[in-house]
Amino acid sequence: MTRPLEGLLVLEFCQFLAGPSAGLKLADLGARVIKIERPVKGDACRQLAIKNLFEGDDSLLFHTINRNKESYAADLKNPEDLKRVKQLIAKADVMTHNFRPGVMEKIGLDYVNVQALNPNIIYGVVTGYGNEGPWANKPGQDLLVQSMSGLTYLSGSDQDGPVPFGLSVSDIMCGNHLVQGILAALIKRAKTGKSVLVEVSLLESTLDLQFEVLTTYLNDGGQLPKRSSVSGSAHAYLSAPYAIYQTADAYLALAMGNLPKISNIIGCDISSVYINADSSFDQRDELLNLLGETFKTQSNAFWLSLMEPEDIWCAAVLNYKEATELSAFKDLEIRQTLNLGNGQTLDTTRLPIQINGNKLCSDKAAPAIGANNGIINSEFELV
Repeated sequence: MTRPLEGLLVLEFCQFLAGPSAGLKLADLGARVIKIERPVKGDACRQLAIKNLFEGDDSLLFHTINRNKESYAADLKNPEDLKRVKQLIAKADVMTHNFRPGVMEKIGLDYVNVQALNPNIIYGVVTGYGNEGPWANKPGQDLLVQSMSGLTYLSGSDQDGPVPFGLSVSDIMCGNHLVQGILAALIKRAKTGKSVLVEVSLLESTLDLQFEVLTTYLNDGGQLPKRSSVSGSAHAYLSAPYAIYQTADAYLALAMGNLPKISNIIGCDISSVYINADSSFDQRDELLNLLGETFKTQSNAFWLSLMEPEDIWCAAVLNYKEATELSAFKDLEIRQTLNLGNGQTLDTTRLPIQINGNKLCSDKAAPAIGANNGIINSEFELV
């Protein structure tokens, strides 16, 4: 099938996660993404490993985020290499970078100078905290941004200290926002024929991720979120029964719902603490404890058999092994296999977007450093 971004040339001057994750989405949607890397060492993410897992010389993490791309090795401090890169920029539709403020200005590849090379360019910039201000030169690292955005005081119980997400949520959200901005800019360019500057930051993306609860804080007299004292409570601002509960054999998730109805179904007497609808939040912890004691008496299957037929929003809490073995997971066909060459393969996930009923998969693995220099030099007549 023809993918919606086929024919689009993207140059990615990015490393680590946020910028490259955006490039991955664009590539899966059909764009040709050429990763501009340092010779020899390349993207620093090649050596940034999760659980010390590597495939060949590069980390599994690098392969995960940089599949379906090409690599062009260039030393931007070398006049000859920079000349060729500028020639390539002149023919590109989009370029992205996540260098700290001032770096691209020194090289001469900032937005103003690139516009002179290519008046139609879409120029995407990722920073940690914006281009200006007292935090402009702080390291844009995911855990640091989570910590500085208030996010870490939303998970866990009030007995815990700050609890970060167990994944790079700031990077991934920022990458998604960069893609949104680039797609909007492409539409704008199609209407005006002019270049567009797209800027995103890890901090803004992480604050936007919290827009519901941050809006609550801003309009609630400055009261900080109050996490429940009950382990398993899933949201600092939501009422009982919203939580994860231990059962006799596993764990069960229960979302928002009619608390009197739920308590009747499971046989839990909440009359001592539930007076009216306001009690769901005002007596949240007491209610969570009462429900929790009831759920411990029977198995997951038992409780699900009672609640699901009554349209109660509930689910078993699954680990990766349990989830990936379910037909519901397999039917999504979210898993795809990359061809690493020499008979080696790597399993990962596909783009979670369908176009005209088609799932967008690709078996193209991440490139070696400079693997495509020869082809790109010849194709674009870079001298």
